[in-house]
Amino acid sequence: MKSGAFEFKSTRRVEFSDTDMAGIMHFSNFFRFMEATEQAFFRSLGLSIHDNRRRPVIGWPRVHASCDFRHPLRFEDLVEIHLQVREKRERALVYSFTFRRLNEPSSPEVARGRLVVACVSRPEPQGPMASIPIPKSISDKIGVAPV
Repeated sequence: MKSGAFEFKSTRRVEFSDTDMAGIMHFSNFFRFMEATEQAFFRSLGLSIHDNRRRPVIGWPRVHASCDFRHPLRFEDLVEIHLQVREKRERALVYSFTFRRLNEPSSPEVARGRLVVACVSRPEPQGPMASIPIPKSISDKIGVAPV
């Protein structure tokens, strides 16, 4: 049985607009970086987290989001965001994220995040979302990271 991709790394630079009055990256931007990394992971698999061409449309709303902060990031810091798929449930994916500052020789870990995303369908454009099993065409491309 072929296993799918279970990790993805992206690199971002902390922009001035990402920082707060204290000169550090505002906590909410860690969640933006996690979401951007998830989108890039899906694109790397030839998928999209919001594919309007698919009928019914499938979405991935967040049902849990958390982040623990160890060290601040500042303007111009180069940060690596490492996504790993920790669980692939019938109707959800669980990701972990590790943030590392790359502009220091030791590349220290600065934060850890977690997202749980549910697979949902909306058969009608304005209709309600309903949880569905992850389609095989998507599930087959995604694996689970080793412990």
